Amino acid sequence: MRNGVGVRNAGESGSIVALDKRPVLICFSHLRWDFVFQRPQHLMCRFARSHSVHVWEEPIFVSALIEPHLETRRAASNLTIVTPHLAEGLSEEAVEAQLKRLLDGYHAAQNPQVLWYYTPMMLPFSQQLEADCVVYDCMDELANFRFAPPRLLELESELFERADLVFTGGYSLYEAKKSRHGSAHPFPSSVDIKHFAQARAIPTENTVPTFGFYGVLDERFDIDLLAAIAEARPDYRFIMVGPIVKISPDELPKRDNIFYPGPAAYEDLPGLLAEWDVALMPFAINEATKFISPTKTPEYLAAGKPVVSTPIRDVVRHYGRLEGVKIAATPEEFVQGCDEALALIRSDGEWLAEVDQALSSMSWDITQARMAGLIARVVEDSPASVEAVA
Repeated sequence: MRNGVGVRNAGESGSIVALDKRPVLICFSHLRWDFVFQRPQHLMCRFARSHSVHVWEEPIFVSALIEPHLETRRAASNLTIVTPHLAEGLSEEAVEAQLKRLLDGYHAAQNPQVLWYYTPMMLPFSQQLEADCVVYDCMDELANFRFAPPRLLELESELFERADLVFTGGYSLYEAKKSRHGSAHPFPSSVDIKHFAQARAIPTENTVPTFGFYGVLDERFDIDLLAAIAEARPDYRFIMVGPIVKISPDELPKRDNIFYPGPAAYEDLPGLLAEWDVALMPFAINEATKFISPTKTPEYLAAGKPVVSTPIRDVVRHYGRLEGVKIAATPEEFVQGCDEALALIRSDGEWLAEVDQALSSMSWDITQARMAGLIARVVEDSPASVEAVA
C-alpha cells in the first residue's frame, strides 16, 4: 500500500495526511470547493460528520511542472480537498494516466466505502476503484451547458451502469433520468434556514428600491431581460453578485442602475440579502436551464425576500403557488412582478407564514439524512458487508 505517494499537504510540503478509522467517501467534483458554496459543499460537510470525506477536484495545469502531485488541505473536520497539479500541454490520455496514478497512490483510495460523482468526466481515471456504494449525484444536465466535453454523454452512460444510486438535483431532471437507472431518486435544492433567516433580523433603510441576484453569471443568465427591466425602471437599483463564467463581461448590460460587485462569500450572503428589497432570478429559458432547480430560490425566501423569476420548470412546480414568488415570462411581466414584489415587502409580512411552511421540510440536514439512509441500505447489501457478517 503506497500511502501518501505523490501527496503534498498544502503549506506542509511532503507531509502525509493522517488516516482515520471513519468510512471513506471520495467525492469527484467538477466544481472547485472555493468557487460557489452550493449543493456539493452542503452535502459533503454533512457527510463529514460520519465519514472521512475527500473531495477530488479537477486538475490545475502548471507550466514547467517537473512532477505531477496532489495538494491537500482541510476544509473542515474530516473533510479534505484534493487538488491534482499536472504539467501544461499533456494529451487527454496522458492526463488520465497521471490522474489514475495519483489516485491509486492516494491513501483514501485504498478502501473507500462510497464513491460519489458529480461529473462522469472523472470516471476514466477512477473506474478501477472498488467501493461498497457508487453514487451519481446528477445536479445539472451538464451536457446542455456551454463548452460541455464531447465525451460527457458516453461517460454518463457508463456511470449509470456503474452507479448503485442516482440522485438528481430536481424533479424535472429526475423525470429525464429515471428510466436510465433502477434506483434514481429526486433531491431538489434544500436550504440552511437558520443561516439565511439571519437576514430578516438585519434592519435596512433603502432609499432606492433595490433588487438583487447572486449566483454564477453565465449562459443561463438572461442578459437582455436584465437590460429591459433596468431601462423600464431607472429608479430601481439592480445588484448582480457573482463570478462571470463562460461569457465575456462585455456582454453584460451596462446601465447606471446596474451594479456587478463580483463574488460574495457564503457567510456574507445573509447580510447581502438584508440590503435588498426583492430577489431576482432572471434566468434565460434555454437548454442550459431546462432541468435546473436553483438552490437560491429557498435561500431567498428563507431570508424573507420575495422572488421574481422567469418560468423555470422546477421553480414554477415547487414555488409558483406562493404569494412571495412572482413568475414572469416576458420583460413586461417581469417588470410588473418587480413592482408587485416591492409592494409585498412593504406590506404587513403575512405572506411569510406561507413561505415558512413551504420551507419547513427542505433543510439540507433532512436531504443528507435521506441520502445517507439509501447509501446505508446499499452498503449493508454489498458483498464486503455480507462477508463480514458471515
